[in-house]
Order: sequence, then C-alpha cells, then structure tokens
Amino acid sequence: MGLMVPQETRTPTPSPPIRTGSTAPEPPAPRAWPARLVVAGIVLAALNLRPAITSLGALLEEVRDGLGMSGSVAGLLTSVPPLCFAVFGVTAPRLARRFGPAAVVCAGMVAITAGLAVRPYIGGTAGFLAASALALMGIAVSNVLMPVIVKRWFPDRVGSMTGLYSMALALGTSVAAAATVPMTDALGGDWHSGLVVWAGLAAAAVVPWILLVRARGTGDRDGAASGAAGTRDRTPTARTEPAPSSPPATAAGTPQPTTASTSASTSASTAAAVAPSLPGHEPDDGALRITRSRTAWALAVFFGLQATAAYITMGWMAQIFRDAGVAAGTAGLLLAVTMVMGVPLAFVIPRLATRLPRQGPIVVVLGLCGLAGYAGLYLAPAAGAWAWALLLGISNCAFPLALTMVGMRARTGTGVAKLSAFAQSAGYLISIPGPLLVGVLYQHSGGWGLPLALMAGLMVPQIGVGILAGRDRTVEDEATA
Repeated sequence: MGLMVPQETRTPTPSPPIRTGSTAPEPPAPRAWPARLVVAGIVLAALNLRPAITSLGALLEEVRDGLGMSGSVAGLLTSVPPLCFAVFGVTAPRLARRFGPAAVVCAGMVAITAGLAVRPYIGGTAGFLAASALALMGIAVSNVLMPVIVKRWFPDRVGSMTGLYSMALALGTSVAAAATVPMTDALGGDWHSGLVVWAGLAAAAVVPWILLVRARGTGDRDGAASGAAGTRDRTPTARTEPAPSSPPATAAGTPQPTTASTSASTSASTAAAVAPSLPGHEPDDGALRITRSRTAWALAVFFGLQATAAYITMGWMAQIFRDAGVAAGTAGLLLAVTMVMGVPLAFVIPRLATRLPRQGPIVVVLGLCGLAGYAGLYLAPAAGAWAWALLLGISNCAFPLALTMVGMRARTGTGVAKLSAFAQSAGYLISIPGPLLVGVLYQHSGGWGLPLALMAGLMVPQIGVGILAGRDRTVEDEATA
C-alpha cells in the first residue's frame, strides 16, 4: 500500500512530465492556465451548491404563505435536497466516465441556472418542487464530482483544495442566507424576485466549465481519472513514493505508461483519448466492491447524519429564531453567521485532518458544539441567539471533514469516485426523513421542543460513526480483502 511498485508509473498532474534518456522528445508541457481555470470553476461551482437551499430557508414563511403550504409540506420541501442528492448523485460517476467530469459539472451548473430562474414563477407547489428538483439535480452531480476533480487535478493538495472548495461553498451558503431578505426588500418585498436573483450567480459558474470542456476537447474523458485509465493514485497522506521518472506524452500531451506490463492499459487509454490521469496503476473497477468496506458504510452514515443536521439548519433555523421573536432580517443574518463559520473552518479543518492519522478527535469536538447549540436553542433561543448560531456553524463543518475523509479513505482514483458516490448517495438517502420529520413534529407539537430533541439525539450516533470513519485505513484494502 505504501510501497512503490517498479512496473507502475506515477504521473503527477498537472506537473510537466520528466524526460528520460530512453524516450522520444516530448511536446511542450501544458500551460498553467487550464489548472487556473479548474480552480476558478471549482470556486464558482462551490458558491452555487447551497444558495438554492438557504435562500429558500430565509424566505420559507413567505413562500409557505404564497403557495399555501402546511408545515408538513414545507418539511417535504426541505427534504427535497437530500432526496435529489441521493437519486441523482449516484449517476455522477457513470456520467463522468461517459462525458468527463468537467462536462457533467458544466451541465449541472446549467441545470442550477434553469431551475432557479423558473422556480419562483412556475406557479403552484408542484411546479415549485419540480423546478427546485431540477436545480438540485445539478447540485447533486457536482457534489459528487468535486472530490474527484480535486483528486485528479491536485493529488498532492487534496486537503488545501478541499478546504478552498469548502470555503467557497460556505461563503455561497452564508451570503444567500444573509442577503436574500434584504434583496427581497430592495426589490419591492416580492419573494419571487428575492429567489430568482440567484440564477445569475449560477449562470456565471457555467462560463469556466464551458471553456474547460472546449479546451480539453470532446475526446478528453476526465472520467478516466476516476479509474477508467487504469492508474493508481496516492493517498492524501502521501504514504506512497514518487516514481523515478515519468512516461512519454501522447500527441495530445497526455502522459502514458511505457513499461511492458502496462502496454495494454496504454493502448486502451490512447484509444479512448484519455486525459492526463492520476498517478500510478489502479486495480480493475470490478475488483472494488465498495459495499464490502466497513469504513465506506461508516462514512456514508456519518455523511448522512451531518447532512441531516445541515439541511434541518438551513431549512428551519431561521424559522426557529423568528418564532422566538427575532426579526426576519436578523433571523436570516443569524443563519448566515452559522453558514459563514464554514468559510475559515472549512479551510483549517481539512488541512488539520490530513495531518492526523485519525480524524476522530475532530469529529468529537464538532459534535459537542452541535449538542451545545441545540441545547441553547431550546433553553434561550433569542437571548443567546448569536452564541447558538456560532456553535451550530462550527458543528456544520462536519461537511468539509467528510469530504476530506472521502479523499483520505481511498487510495486510488477509482476508490475516490466510488466512495464519493456511495457515501454521498447513501448518506443523502439517510438524511431525507430528518427535515420532513422536523416539519411534522413542529406542526403537530406546536413548538420546537421535540424537533430540537430529535436534532440533539441524532448528534450522538454522528459522533460514533465519525470516529469509525476517521480510522487510518482505505476502502481498497477492506473491499478487496
């Protein structure tokens, strides 16, 4: 696992290949601008992965009144995000192998733009749900493919790039929560206008991905970086050794293996016009049965429970504060504070996590902050509102930690793609009942005592499975054992 195999070649991406005396002259190394374009695309995509949800949370009362929703139907609405993420997220690896991750993310940004543009004006609860589902479908595939793209382009900087992505995600989440109510007021107090403005941000995110897809060409299948090219990746903890040299490049500038033992995969990669791939040689796709890995299951449950807490927070926290007597604008700002905590912490936590052999201690700290925040919301929701918002913001940083562990718990590109799809799809399935149940309990109990007890109770198993998911092992070793 941590040893260099002589017949394997590792091709750092996007670093220029190293010339050897036995190889033919290589074409010039690719320019740095594609990598910069990827970074811009990742940041803009991440900014758009939550405004569809938090902008609605800030105006949930107005939307409920406008569409005539009951508390239970509103709970269903807040359950639509994890449902879409589970249903559509599982298709992301297959789409990526067929079209390439960049093309799939580009299509996802288009879907987000279209969904947010038509959602406020389509009319009726059913149409509102359908348009929301369209936007969330784009979010779902992008959610799954972001770790794959990070691992493929920045294999030696998984922690820092995941942190950058998570920071942008948290920034988009918090800005949407804070700005939606003031923008709605500035646009005449119409909630339709307050929601539609976020389609503009999504449209801006389409641009770098279109440029990247066009630059890499229709024959470029970045999805091969998730395993189809037959190459091994290093873990983010850098337990493998670099290869002594890099192979020659194809005419397209794609590094390819040259040893006899890898000639078959070279031919397959060349025939498929595969893009620069992850370092090393991967096992066959069929050899990795992700459902046989206990770590994969622990990570999926951890992902599901943190997603439950996150979507309950995004969908209902502003309403909790409003019911406690806090003004609508202040309630939106409190939600924004909760979300903005992820901006600095989403950069710090992944970097810290990659330096620790086990991530259990981080899981425990985040869980305890969540328990304290829920207790505060129950005991003094208005008096200590800012403190509870800060504590729940820290607790919600379990999301970037989960993304980091996806990269750390898989050794290969195939493992990252499969683990990302499995953990997110299964995790979002687990999280579906949470927001809906909160809405039902709120409607039938007439208060927030029972919903908050549910939220605090779910934090305990989240801590337990997070400790299991944070153990120093990889899914390849477990799934193929």
